[in-house]
Amino acid sequence: MGVPKRKTSKMRLRTRKAANRWHAPHLSKCPQCGSTVPSHIACPSCGYYRGRQVLTLEGE
Repeated sequence: MGVPKRKTSKMRLRTRKAANRWHAPHLSKCPQCGSTVPSHIACPSCGYYRGRQVLTLEGE
């Protein structure tokens, strides 16, 4: 049966738990319209991604 040989120190425990903390999403500006968009996502306001039109938006 797997049993720890030594007590896990507070520092080692906290270091391990620090990897699971919450990070704010990285937002970047759309080069076409200038609105803030999450990384690796097509712009919902203009439909461009990496300089190409990938979404067709109606109503504008």
